[in-house]
Amino acid sequence: MAGIKYWVWLSECKGLAGQTRLRLLDHFGTPENVYYADEEDYLHVEGMTRKLVSPLADKSMEAADAILGDCERLGLRILTMQDADYPVRLRNIYEPPCLLYVRGRLPVIDEEAAIAMVGTRDATPYGLETAEALAYSMAKQGALIVSGAASGVDSAAHRGALRAGAKTVAVLGCGLDVVYPAGNGQLYQDITAAGALLSEYPPGTAAIGAHFPVRNRIISGLCLATVVVEAPERSGALITARTALEQGRDVFAVPGAINAPKSRGCNRLIADGAAALVADSHDVLWEYEASYPHKLHCARVELPRTLGYQERKERETAKEAEQEQRERETRTAFDLEKDGASLTDDQLCILRTLRTGELQVDDLIEAAGLPTRRVLSALTLLELEGYVAQNGGKRFSLNVKLIGE
Repeated sequence: MAGIKYWVWLSECKGLAGQTRLRLLDHFGTPENVYYADEEDYLHVEGMTRKLVSPLADKSMEAADAILGDCERLGLRILTMQDADYPVRLRNIYEPPCLLYVRGRLPVIDEEAAIAMVGTRDATPYGLETAEALAYSMAKQGALIVSGAASGVDSAAHRGALRAGAKTVAVLGCGLDVVYPAGNGQLYQDITAAGALLSEYPPGTAAIGAHFPVRNRIISGLCLATVVVEAPERSGALITARTALEQGRDVFAVPGAINAPKSRGCNRLIADGAAALVADSHDVLWEYEASYPHKLHCARVELPRTLGYQERKERETAKEAEQEQRERETRTAFDLEKDGASLTDDQLCILRTLRTGELQVDDLIEAAGLPTRRVLSALTLLELEGYVAQNGGKRFSLNVKLIGE
């Protein structure tokens, strides 16, 4: 595609929020038109300010050319929103990615009974076994399993689909050439051979904490439903579940023991009525059998009992576990002066207010001095982008380290 470099240029304009890019595309029609527009023309776009125009004034194609070169070298395809095979399901979510980098063969998502499976990285043997068994069973019955290729539940879900001889799709929070976690190199290869790896991040992008809550909207956005297999009270999987609900998608959860910390998030979703209980794959697939008769052939399928879940868990080295823990605890720095242009005034106000420490939502509204509706709207987007975290009792805290100002 002749204009692909303009898509890459627009996607890499620093300081622009996803919604800003979408408004620019809606106004100008193509990224090439965005590129050649004058600075005054940008100001005619809803929500644009002089500050937001600044990144668009940089017309250098050096970064875009480098990314295109990496894609050619690595054998990656770039799928843009204007391509006919860009999934309609994904295009219809609140903030679809302008483009996706693809490795492998991406199925025609809109024709698939795609089911997302998510859960904690630090899964128990129960969580790993359940994820792999459910994925195996659903894949055997014709479903497409979509997950994030992270350690724990994600990897178990992909393994289950692969053992069923089915294709599977992984959405990464890093570049497609970055193996995360480090021990998943072979799993990446197997997924690519049977299905596809996807990312909105260009090659070479590191796996940093803030990327994962953002990529989760793509996992749920590609799918008819999201199944949460095992999740503690504070878990990225719960953000995915909430995002799926906001997207109008179904949510299911696997119950656990009431005293099991890793199942408290799932149990709460079920208790609150936000998710339907899953005891086996049929609890999920019967909902879609009539709509996808050419894909689904529902019947109870059990996973062969020769997988050695505990053995695989024990093979994980202590060094890898420590590394993942450090990565989970790493707080990404956010420079209010340099990076603040990508956020709204309300969002910046919330971040500054939370600088003093964790606040209950009512106290946060009072301290910020903003209307309740605006605070809740800003919090939702900040949580989705990974800037803040919601703790128990509707208490919020910063998920980044603020610097500047």
